[in-house]
Amino acid sequence: MNLSRRKAVKMVAVSSALFCSGVGDVLAGKPEVSDQINNIVSGSQTRDADVFLDVPEIAENGNQVKVAFEIESPMSDEDFVKEVHILADGNPSPSVAKFNFTPYSGECFASTRMRLSKTQDVYLIAKFNDGTHSITQSTIKVTIGGCGG
Repeated sequence: MNLSRRKAVKMVAVSSALFCSGVGDVLAGKPEVSDQINNIVSGSQTRDADVFLDVPEIAENGNQVKVAFEIESPMSDEDFVKEVHILADGNPSPSVAKFNFTPYSGECFASTRMRLSKTQDVYLIAKFNDGTHSITQSTIKVTIGGCGG
């Protein structure tokens, strides 16, 4: 196959343009997060619980955003947090992390880091052993070098 430099440059430009035009479509959005939440809670009842989601209001570097949570629960055989899901609506996959707990955990808390590509909402869903759940949400503004967002 005889390919001139001009044709090769055109092929690279066209393929780059096609790739870049579809980048926005690979990020999850509110509908995908809503579907994921519906799959997790699957029609169960909500419960009032003290759920503390600790995330920064402004993240100067979206590559490492700290997320921590603590849920007040007796963590007894009769009443404990079974699962905690963390979701973000601007990442390629809305599911960021899932934590499993048992009564032997003693307390329900964890901390991790996540990568966020842009300003977005982060959701925490706590599932309890009786099938009920509690949801909280927070918005994180991701800036570049501390400017704008």
